[in-house]
Amino acid sequence: MSEPRAHGRDEVERELDLADVLSGESGVVEGRRQLLRARSADLLDAVAAWSRLVPPRLARAARTGQSRSVHVAGVYGDASAATMEAAMRELGRGHHDLTFALGATGEAAPDLSTATALTSLDGGKFENLNALLRDRPRQDSDWLLIIDDDVELPHGFLDRFLFLADRFGFQLAQPALTRASHAAWNVMRRERGTVARLTRMVEIGPLTALHRSVVGELLPFPDVKMGWGLDSWWGALALERGWRLGVVDAAAVRHELRATAASYDRREAELEAAALLTSRPHIDRRTALTVAERYRSWE
Repeated sequence: MSEPRAHGRDEVERELDLADVLSGESGVVEGRRQLLRARSADLLDAVAAWSRLVPPRLARAARTGQSRSVHVAGVYGDASAATMEAAMRELGRGHHDLTFALGATGEAAPDLSTATALTSLDGGKFENLNALLRDRPRQDSDWLLIIDDDVELPHGFLDRFLFLADRFGFQLAQPALTRASHAAWNVMRRERGTVARLTRMVEIGPLTALHRSVVGELLPFPDVKMGWGLDSWWGALALERGWRLGVVDAAAVRHELRATAASYDRREAELEAAALLTSRPHIDRRTALTVAERYRSWE
């Protein structure tokens, strides 16, 4: 296997082939047959995990894991407030110390009023996140958790997710996506038989965890709206600096409520990615799809 590499600054200033940076597929699961196949595969994934007793064993191990300080940041709209409320309740079930920097594009939802720092936000995702993190800084938390308002978390999510991220030394991490989820990169879908994988990319959403060892180098986020291409730049920094990036299969989440780019202009996001990466190192598609190591157990 050829060594993974990043395109350096001199290379990308000469020419950027955006088709070599993006995944090349929409990742939207739609249509009766495609959904049926995906949901059947999700069921088989669950059966395979239970055949090895992974869920109860992992739940026991995660309860003994060290408590971490976690700063949660995200933006929700009026139509998705209930989904964000459910996600916040689930995060609160863990044994970690949570602080919040949520924002609303409209008014604050009643059940999220305490966590909501800013309202009437009208910028892009990363413009809004920068504003939130200026208003409510992370205060040197162990993890910064960036969450979208259309992700559904399984029971016991945070304890399992952070336990495995810590166990494998991940510094940028994301949960795997179920097979029926919308996923821009197929490598981010749950893989059967593994609890986690060391990868060359971690996506900008729908849920991304940044460890304190790297967050100082990534914040504030670049001046972008939707952030396409950021994960490609992160991947290049990881290769250059030896950061460990990972996908946690044993804490897979659902991302089905709306398709990628459903709430903004896809072409505008692509042009933004091109502008961002023209002067920054980045990984190519082949590197982004690489799995460096697979972990069948944390024991």
